[in-house]
Amino acid sequence: MKKTSLSAWHEGAGAKMIDFGGFLMPVQYTGIIAEHKAVREAAGLFDVSHMGNFYVRGARALEFLQYMTTNDLGRIVDGQAQYTLMLYPDGGIVDDLIIYRICADTFFLIVNASNCEKDFNWLGEHVGVFDGVTLEDHTGKLSLIALQGPKAMDILNRVFPGSGLDALRSFHFMKLPFGGAEIMVARTGYTGETGVEICLPNEKAEELWAALMEAGKNDGIQPIGLGARDTLRLEMGYSLYGHEIEKDVNPLEARLKWVVKMGKPNFIGKQACEQVEIDPRKSVVGFSLEGRAIPRQHFKVFNSDHQEIGEVCSGTISPTLQEPIGTATILLEYATTGTPIFVEIRGTLQPGTVRRLPFVHAERP
Repeated sequence: MKKTSLSAWHEGAGAKMIDFGGFLMPVQYTGIIAEHKAVREAAGLFDVSHMGNFYVRGARALEFLQYMTTNDLGRIVDGQAQYTLMLYPDGGIVDDLIIYRICADTFFLIVNASNCEKDFNWLGEHVGVFDGVTLEDHTGKLSLIALQGPKAMDILNRVFPGSGLDALRSFHFMKLPFGGAEIMVARTGYTGETGVEICLPNEKAEELWAALMEAGKNDGIQPIGLGARDTLRLEMGYSLYGHEIEKDVNPLEARLKWVVKMGKPNFIGKQACEQVEIDPRKSVVGFSLEGRAIPRQHFKVFNSDHQEIGEVCSGTISPTLQEPIGTATILLEYATTGTPIFVEIRGTLQPGTVRRLPFVHAERP
């Protein structure tokens, strides 16, 4: 099992470690609820170095990525990032990812840990058609640290005074010196709170982690595991591969039409999306349940006549709202906010309601 550059720190802090995407990762330290609240109220520090990262370079790099992804990379300039998708020809989702435009011929991609090898191979299958474009896998060579929460930028500015980070806008990034190395700080994140994601050489990860923890000790900064990362993203209605999105899900039926730019000349999966756009059948929705029963992935969803209409994608007890929440893929005719539904949990139909997403109106990064 692989370890990140921060594994020794996590183990020393008493983290519960699990296998995730082939990496030994912290799932929690003091507890999921306490860590979740720390991010919503103060600041949390995440080791997400298990994520995959690639470089795409060459004069036709933009053209290649426009073909491989659904969003329009032509809309961003150097120093900007973009959330996007890669699709199969049938419209199923290969992965969701963020692309950072370093310059006109260099792009940096961050992909999901569990999909890293698959994504690299998928890109590699098509890159040869675009003369001069190269694909490099830097996964395992770089560390990724996320700092999220309402006090995140104050903490960051103590470590990087006078850096101009206050002016960094959403989905923009900048490069800074740190300890003799160059790091990349991006105003992106997966919690809905103010924050950044920092990419840096492995050998500098523990030094920066320690500096951020020290700078935030009076603000209540806490290390955060994968457990709270999941509850935080679910409160915001953010998609997770293998749950809301996967290889047999079309993005137009997963609340992701906003990152599928049908006006682009061509991209893999476009024709399949055009067909679904004409006649969508399903939608991903948010919902809450009465009582305290927790909805889990693949639990069946029913209408008020007890007819099956879909299944749960993700579910938890919201630490912020203190009620069971989840997402589900259901027939489009039942996707209106306020529609009553039932979720089957241990043989019992638990009543609930379709809810508008996000569940929590945190400040988006």
